[in-house]
Amino acid sequence: MNTPDHRPTFSIVIGVHDQAEEIEQNLPSLLTQQFEGGYEVIVVDESSTDETVDVLKRLKSNHPHLYTTFLPKYHFQNNRRRLAFTLGVKAAKYQWVIFIDISTPPPSEGWLQELAENLSPSTELLLGYIHRKSGEMRLQAFGSIDEARSIVNKAERSRANGHGGHWLRYLRGKYDFLVVRTRQGHDALRLFDRNVRGLRLLEQRVGIFFHNLYH
Repeated sequence: MNTPDHRPTFSIVIGVHDQAEEIEQNLPSLLTQQFEGGYEVIVVDESSTDETVDVLKRLKSNHPHLYTTFLPKYHFQNNRRRLAFTLGVKAAKYQWVIFIDISTPPPSEGWLQELAENLSPSTELLLGYIHRKSGEMRLQAFGSIDEARSIVNKAERSRANGHGGHWLRYLRGKYDFLVVRTRQGHDALRLFDRNVRGLRLLEQRVGIFFHNLYH
């Protein structure tokens, strides 16, 4: 458990592309967390062509802990989002980095506080699952990145939807956000590019289902 003098601090990293409406709707809930420790929000604009820049400028004027940068078009490769997250990790100044999608708002204004209370000295990586209707959150802690490898690098993790049911996303390993120590942020991102196919993918799906079923 963390004491007041050793509160975790967070850098929330988000990659966006032509998502001005979602930014306007969901980013304020990340910027107004009731959290006793320090935190910042880093938004990496992946060369949007809509009103994203204007929306971010407006929000920055009222929230000094919001930082923005951009990913030039010539940097686009197979995994644009991973590149955006990589820039975010490089800019992060706090102990923990959180990777989350702008389409996934936090379930409450006490989200960061709840995360902080569930981090222990032995935790290296935390996966979070949010039930869409109730806002209830489930957390899954790992003592190393390698322990979470099969969930993070499972090929279907890039699919935004398709796992309904109360905790079916959890059983299938489709997390909503990832928390990792900043010093290991780049190591976690390397798992994003693993291209799991065929029998190996099936083995991971089955393994994840039964692992999460009994934990």
